[in-house]
Amino acid sequence: MDAHKELDTRGLNCPLPILKAKKALAEMESGQLLKVISTDPGSTRDFQAFARQTGNELVEQGNEGDTFVHVLKRR
Repeated sequence: MDAHKELDTRGLNCPLPILKAKKALAEMESGQLLKVISTDPGSTRDFQAFARQTGNELVEQGNEGDTFVHVLKRR
C-alpha cells in the first residue's frame, strides 16, 4: 500500500508514536494515507483506540517480527 507519508517511530513507546502520528495527520489532507512503523507492542491497540477517538480510519495493521505497521487514512 502506497502511503503519502511514512513515520518511523521505532524505539519509541506510548504515547510518543500516537503523538507523532497525530501531528503528522494534522499536516495532511483528507483522504491521504499515513504509514506508521513502530516497535511498541502496545501500539496495535493504541492505534485502534486512536482511530476510534479521532475519526481517522485505520486502513491496515500488521507486524513483521518485532515491527508493527499501522496505516491510517486522514478523515
